[in-house]
Amino acid sequence: MRRSLIGLAAVGVAAFAFPAAAGAAPALHTAAGSDNVGFGFNARNISGISGAVTLTGGGAYNPDSAGSADPFVHSGGGFRCTDDVGGIGLLSGCLAGQGVRWDTADTGGLLTSTLFKCTAADPAKTASTTDHSVVLAADFYRAGDGNDESFNAKMIVSDTDIDPDITGDQNVWIQGVGCASATVNFST
Repeated sequence: MRRSLIGLAAVGVAAFAFPAAAGAAPALHTAAGSDNVGFGFNARNISGISGAVTLTGGGAYNPDSAGSADPFVHSGGGFRCTDDVGGIGLLSGCLAGQGVRWDTADTGGLLTSTLFKCTAADPAKTASTTDHSVVLAADFYRAGDGNDESFNAKMIVSDTDIDPDITGDQNVWIQGVGCASATVNFST
């Protein structure tokens, strides 16, 4: 499994960090000179607030561009609600078995930071975009909705535990759903 995630991160970097023009040199740095980061992950049973979701994917981003007028981020993957998501969360109404894919929101997709909770009883904590953690605004799609996003929510992917107050490592979070332990790989 780890080998396939490393490959996914490499594909993300190859697909998104290099120019499309034939013969052009790879663009591994932004104008500011900072490195782009590739990431890949597989998270099962994201839960704790409402429902449960499986989320996989990866991509590439530049942590120094987070919050700027023109952030560099290209990411996406698959998602599936494995238990009905209710409540007032942003994925509220996603029923078990629904869900096809997710991608970075067209505007403001790479966030500098966000407040999050893994469970409803948790105190709010802050996660920030770094070269080992990415905070995204994401669009989630169900079958039948075509290219119109079904849901919008923030998400976090990290190669370290984002909530040490909870037993086990919490590496992935979806707004309104909760956290999960995941297989995660980041590379520069």
